[in-house]
Amino acid sequence: MSIHCYPEFAPISFEFQSLIHDQLRKTQDGVSEYTFANLYLFRKRYDYQVCLSKDGDLLISGERDGHRFFMSPCAFPDHETLAGLFADHDYWKNIPDSVLAGNEERLAKWGVKLSEDRDNFDYLYLRTDLAELSGKKFHKKRNLVNAFLNAYNYEVKPLDAGLAPDALKVLDRWHKDKGEEGDYVAAREVLEHFDDFGMQGAMYYINGRPVGWCLGESLASGSMFAIHFEKGIDEYKGLYQFINQAFAASLPETCVHINREQDLGDEGMRQAKMTYRPVDFVRKHIGRLKDA
Repeated sequence: MSIHCYPEFAPISFEFQSLIHDQLRKTQDGVSEYTFANLYLFRKRYDYQVCLSKDGDLLISGERDGHRFFMSPCAFPDHETLAGLFADHDYWKNIPDSVLAGNEERLAKWGVKLSEDRDNFDYLYLRTDLAELSGKKFHKKRNLVNAFLNAYNYEVKPLDAGLAPDALKVLDRWHKDKGEEGDYVAAREVLEHFDDFGMQGAMYYINGRPVGWCLGESLASGSMFAIHFEKGIDEYKGLYQFINQAFAASLPETCVHINREQDLGDEGMRQAKMTYRPVDFVRKHIGRLKDA
């Protein structure tokens, strides 16, 4: 089944997986949302629908808090298409630098106002920084990792479908402890249908008990790895710091950056992400009509 042409959107489905993957793997910005897995797993939260522009580029429609938005991950839409999208949507979301580049004046003439969406910037870290934790700036993280290594009899295994039941145990415990939904639904679905998404991750045990896991995928032609899910049991001091360090160390040297996604405007999450000293951000922009 092929994806419809604009303006006929259709709900995202596995029937479109290969085509969407081929489209998105060409993008070099490393926007964490722009993978088939991420779009599909959060399809219910955002009511994601897809179509192709007349030039064959992917367009995505979604909804959040009663407001419809559209995204164009691969290319800058022509004026007619952009006008049509704004007629049916409230705003243009997650505009990456590569799509925006050189088009700012044109958008201003078309009455589109741009703004940076800081709450949705993805945090970028050097893989070597997270793997080595060297230097004074990381001494607190390094101390927590060392304390974990000294305190616990741990084991690390590559996360696969056979270990998904163990990961589900950790996820359910995390869900119970947090008392909030978060990304629980998406995380459960990826574990229950593990082989459908082609993600890479690790499972962490203490004395044979599953206590944590992480899962993500490569972006930007393999030069970046996005951590989509990371769950652990809080009672083990230093566990999250160990997961962060150990998984970074397991990635190949061809992976330059680790993308740990956005903070969504949560101040506590922002502070936590900043303590790992990001070297850059994947910047995203919002577009709105000036008279809207």
